Amino acid sequence: MNKFLHKWFLGAIVCLLFTGAARHPIYVSVMQIDHNAKEQTLEISCKLFTDDFERTLRLDYKTHVDLINPGNRAAMDKLVSDYIKKHFALTVNDKPVVLHYLGYERVEEAIESYFEVQQVSSPKTISIFNDLLYSYHPQQMGLMHVVVNGQRKSTKLNNPESRATLSF
Repeated sequence: MNKFLHKWFLGAIVCLLFTGAARHPIYVSVMQIDHNAKEQTLEISCKLFTDDFERTLRLDYKTHVDLINPGNRAAMDKLVSDYIKKHFALTVNDKPVVLHYLGYERVEEAIESYFEVQQVSSPKTISIFNDLLYSYHPQQMGLMHVVVNGQRKSTKLNNPESRATLSF
């Protein structure tokens, strides 16, 4: 019962965060990392509020950014991929892994981007570096949910904390 309430509460918070108005009182990124044992991959999604993400990209890259109606989708894909790879990294079983960018889409008030890590057979530890949008807002936090062999673990990093390790 307690586990159910925890999942419901966390789900409700995330739902409220990503369905709110344009101005929101909280600054959060949500990473979902799922190990696909059959394909031996990590499947990763990264959810960021669109307005915060666009402002950060404009500040960091000094260019026009429109993720919702891009004039040049390839240029926006490059910005999204480059920024996230600079501010989010994984180490699996003490070995750095390469994030392969798959694309992004708008999901309600957020941009959800997708990555994959190949050749991950049996993760025992996953170390996470995450400082997404930290330069944009001092109250930024990162929520990370990781599922390996059906076991879900979650952690939270508050700016300036940027590293966490989960063991399975």
